[in-house]
Amino acid sequence: MADVAVISGSASDAAITDKVKKVLGENGITFDDQIISAHRDPDRLDAYIKKSGAKVFIAIAGLSAALPGVIASKTDKPVIGVPVSGTLNGLDALLAIAQMPKGVPVACVGVDNGDNAAWLAIRILKLTR
Repeated sequence: MADVAVISGSASDAAITDKVKKVLGENGITFDDQIISAHRDPDRLDAYIKKSGAKVFIAIAGLSAALPGVIASKTDKPVIGVPVSGTLNGLDALLAIAQMPKGVPVACVGVDNGDNAAWLAIRILKLTR
């Protein structure tokens, strides 16, 4: 069972995902890496979240950046959103992740800042050990 589930919405997010995996790996944190779109494959995403034993989810998404919010709506575990730069330099994704409705919390790190998402996950895991 992995401590962290790293989910990106698209293969084009690989550079950000690599930052997350590098920090987690260097710190001995187990992780599972998936590419699952909240829009294109919602049933697969739902099934993955339900079966995952991860303690923290990191969701990497651009454009509408729905992925972190969808994950947070389906679990009570911490979700960290990483907005990805795109047509509006990531501002669209940043605002989408930061503006979750009440009761659906998502922590948000800076645009393209997979490193900080991993560091935040590590801090959260320290609280659970």
